[in-house]
Amino acid sequence: MSKSAKTPRPVKAPSYLDALLPIVTLILLVGSSVALFGLEAVNGPLQVAIIISTMITAMVILKNGHSWEEVSESGRKGIATISGAIFILFSVGALIGTWNMSGTIPTMVYYGIIMITPNWFYPIAFLVCVGVSLSIGSSWTTAGTLGVGLVGLANMLGLSPEITAGAVISGAYVGDKISPLSESTVLAAQLNGVELYKHIRAQLWTTIPAAVIALIGFILLGLNQHSAFDATITNNELTRFNELFHITPWNLLPLVFLLVLSVAKVPAPLAIMCSALMAGIMTSFMQPQVIERFIVEPDLASPLLAIKAAWLAMATGFQENSGIEQIDALLSRGGMDSMLFTIWLIIGAVTFGIMVDDFGLLNKLVTPLLLRAKTVGKLFTSVVATAIGLNIAAGDQYIALLLPTRLYRAEFAKRGLAPENLSRIVSDAGIVTSPLIPWNSCGAYMAAVLGVSTMAYMPFAIFNIAAPLITLALGITGFNIRHIPVAAPSEGDNPSRKAVEKQQP
Repeated sequence: MSKSAKTPRPVKAPSYLDALLPIVTLILLVGSSVALFGLEAVNGPLQVAIIISTMITAMVILKNGHSWEEVSESGRKGIATISGAIFILFSVGALIGTWNMSGTIPTMVYYGIIMITPNWFYPIAFLVCVGVSLSIGSSWTTAGTLGVGLVGLANMLGLSPEITAGAVISGAYVGDKISPLSESTVLAAQLNGVELYKHIRAQLWTTIPAAVIALIGFILLGLNQHSAFDATITNNELTRFNELFHITPWNLLPLVFLLVLSVAKVPAPLAIMCSALMAGIMTSFMQPQVIERFIVEPDLASPLLAIKAAWLAMATGFQENSGIEQIDALLSRGGMDSMLFTIWLIIGAVTFGIMVDDFGLLNKLVTPLLLRAKTVGKLFTSVVATAIGLNIAAGDQYIALLLPTRLYRAEFAKRGLAPENLSRIVSDAGIVTSPLIPWNSCGAYMAAVLGVSTMAYMPFAIFNIAAPLITLALGITGFNIRHIPVAAPSEGDNPSRKAVEKQQP
């Protein structure tokens, strides 16, 4: 043997202290960042807290005998899982910039001010987002397009952007949860071995009641809303809005184009970027006066001016200087660079989540829950707690969907519980609660595109709060729990339980 050859270190199984240390560190640092910086925590302090927690996790893993190469590979795998989300974020940033410049969002807001009664605004926003998300199957696309316009409209009407963001997210996740076009719906069914439409039918028992509760909640919030509409939006200001942009239904073509591409199942990043490019091109002949205000370079030829304006709107966002504070605040947004803080947050959170899973730290904490879940109600509660905990600790809805399925699927079969029970629970607790966590990829995305912090809209995401509570109620009461013949035990059954039982004295 060569003297330079290294003897591999023995790898130790993680202890409970090993498993708890990264989670406790994350909770303490995240809590401290929020306490010290408030809503500004997402602009850097929160990301630092998550990166430090990830480093603590890496030290625990190294202590247990794993190599730095293994840790690095785990981190690379985590980043690879979010490459699609990163491209979506950049595309949405570009889209917001060009949609503001082209008049698409201004047109949506202008017609909304004229047509929508403020007291019914919140339930209408919820229902519109339900319809769109059901038709395209994407909560992110729904929030990043219609949601942006609706939150902007709320600001113009003197209504609450926080409640509006809650209505947008609630409606967007109805479709994300039960649309056959939703990738998370398809994934939940496939992971649990459930036929797609059987999974959707099982979902209706929690989705419909949660949606009804949300609708009633938004109606009540709207009726109690004292709108500042008359004080803030005057006919003169609407006239000024129309002077800044050539308001016409043709400005909505980028929105229609995006919906068509989404229904045709064009990948979301491509569909969103194509719509952004279309809006940028339209600006040159639909809104030439906007380009002249945005890029003040009289010596530059018109075609080059239009190209530069679209390029900048996609890169750093559109800037409006109308002199009207509300209009400027609404339209001076977007650009790919506006998503960099969000991407920083997502990279840190998902890397942390992958590492605590890959090296057994998460499994160490979860398997005792399974051993103590003696009744069906306790088993359902354990799945819900695991999925929500993963959204908090791992920062990604797909981890919160995948891991509980992997951990509990054999136990459900052993107890004679149909797999659609588990697919429904992980959807209700894993997918739907993801936008309620500020450092989760979904929570970070929603805050970035809607311009409302996760903690501010969280109390008003009524559907997202109600769905997991209803699925818990079904488990505790035993209502609508579907059964199958009990699976025969085998060596492959429930490896998580066997691993824990072997460790018991």
